[in-house]
Amino acid sequence: MKHSLLPLSETMHYILLALREPLHGYAVMQKIEKISNGTVILAAGTLYGAIENLHKHGWIEAVGNSGRRKIYQITPEGISILEMERERLLHILSLYEGSESNEEV
Repeated sequence: MKHSLLPLSETMHYILLALREPLHGYAVMQKIEKISNGTVILAAGTLYGAIENLHKHGWIEAVGNSGRRKIYQITPEGISILEMERERLLHILSLYEGSESNEEV
């Protein structure tokens, strides 16, 4: 199954990973900064645009509210997308490992 959003952008990857637990937007931004060791800091506009896109594709869903804030979580389809991307990235990593014995790279 090939999808127009695949391969995932770094931003979407981090959002899906963060939303394996229910979070609102600001908490997603904080979690991404933490799990990326401070290397990925999302602007609110970037985050909410990506959330809208992921929601439209059914990869995340609103699961409640915290005051005015919507809380989102990854859907089963989103989890399968993450798994496909994990397999793709593992394959790419395996190519690096194979190139150590093959100096022609």
